[in-house]
Amino acid sequence: MTDISTEQATAAASGAAATERFRTKGHTGAAGADTARVDTLVSELLAATHDIIRRHKLSYAEYDALKAWLIQVGEDGEWPLFLDVWVEHVVEEVAGENREGSKGTIEGPYYVPGAPSLPAEATLPMRDGEEGTPLLFQGQVTTALGTPLPGAVIEMWHADNDGYYSQFAPGLPEWNLRGTVVADAQGHFGIRTIEPAPYQIPTDGSCGQLIAAAGWHAWRPAHLHLKVSAPGHQLVTTQLYFKGGSHVADDIAQAVKPELILDPGPAADGGGREVTYDFVLDKA
Repeated sequence: MTDISTEQATAAASGAAATERFRTKGHTGAAGADTARVDTLVSELLAATHDIIRRHKLSYAEYDALKAWLIQVGEDGEWPLFLDVWVEHVVEEVAGENREGSKGTIEGPYYVPGAPSLPAEATLPMRDGEEGTPLLFQGQVTTALGTPLPGAVIEMWHADNDGYYSQFAPGLPEWNLRGTVVADAQGHFGIRTIEPAPYQIPTDGSCGQLIAAAGWHAWRPAHLHLKVSAPGHQLVTTQLYFKGGSHVADDIAQAVKPELILDPGPAADGGGREVTYDFVLDKA
């Protein structure tokens, strides 16, 4: 399903939306930061930059091109995109290194809180005739000991069959393919949706210029985004991918982990595919 409204989704519009979403999270920058911690991190970052300049004999022409590009990233509103694609996977790796339950991965720039609340057996909001392979995503949320977590919350969002996210591309209903599912008394859930498509991150802005200059590809594999939580337990933010899918092995965001790859089979009702994936939450 491709129409002019979704074709007009631009890096500038997507970047501006991602930047505004980040600002609404209430981040206060360096306010209240530990001075010694800031000194250590920034000093080491600068030292690493200086080392790169010396080792590769950076020219003034290259330095000026870098300054111009950095300015353009801000003007395009693409700092959330740049950081989420090329940096966040390492931050998540460090943050989750002691996790014993389900594996997490990056949140990415397209999360929007407040998606419609849905029962344990639910269909994500979608357009009439939403294109894509129907998918039943089901499972259970438990503790590390296998105890069900009743009323666990499963937030899900993902791209459509054209690779676009609602609220970040024009012409899509506000909550298209986004929902907040509340598990039943045994922690079970069953979510009907469509399989998302692989997509390129926006390439008509400054991040696209970097990709072209470096000779990289811009593709992310098809994936489902999820945030799973329950009182007294740690929230897990993750993405789930599809076995055999394009770019699972070379995701530009380097966010794929073996534990996060789904292998759906034919749906029992004969329509589309289905897969079971259980979540295990660590205690808070």
